[in-house]
Amino acid sequence: MHHLVRRGEEVLDELPVAAPDRATAAGLPPWRALEHTASRTLLRALLREIGEDLRGGPVAALPSGRPYLPDRPDLGVSLSHSSGWVAAAVARDRDVGVDVQTPRAVGDRLLRLCCAPGDAEALTALPEDGRRREFAWIFTVQEACVKAAGTGFAGRPWTVPVTLGQRTGAWERVSWCAPREAQEVPACCAWTERRGPGRTFRQVGAAGGDGP
Repeated sequence: MHHLVRRGEEVLDELPVAAPDRATAAGLPPWRALEHTASRTLLRALLREIGEDLRGGPVAALPSGRPYLPDRPDLGVSLSHSSGWVAAAVARDRDVGVDVQTPRAVGDRLLRLCCAPGDAEALTALPEDGRRREFAWIFTVQEACVKAAGTGFAGRPWTVPVTLGQRTGAWERVSWCAPREAQEVPACCAWTERRGPGRTFRQVGAAGGDGP
């Protein structure tokens, strides 16, 4: 399993946009086109790093928005974006989910929904900047896990158990890693057990944040 997290504008300044990605971004609002092209450009760069160059092949999306590679169904891929940041992940013979979140204000109700009672109280007691950042780390894990499972919000990400400060873990058949020291912005990658013979995708409901 491999993933990258970068600022979208930096990605587009440094790397060329593939023709299929430029075409699928046509007609999108400028901010959305930037996220679309930057996330896919980052994915292509990641694939080249691991020796899996798409050579201009398409990055498609299921009706739910979950991305996939029509020319390489053996590779699981995931994309995410948040306020100018983009993330991409790829895994061989596994489903994968990646999520990036820029810290933002979070209310008591959302804290209680997504966190264990003791963690919600601890977050409430933190200064605003710390509360925003720590909650973002928790929610990236929850989002990445339901993306890897193929369920998106239908999988009720707030039910994925994550403790304050936790860096690795597992949920159902999904494992995850949140490398806190290695990234400027909260981001997590999650992956499933190896796919069975002939299995390519698992799709249930919406795959939030993986949109085209």
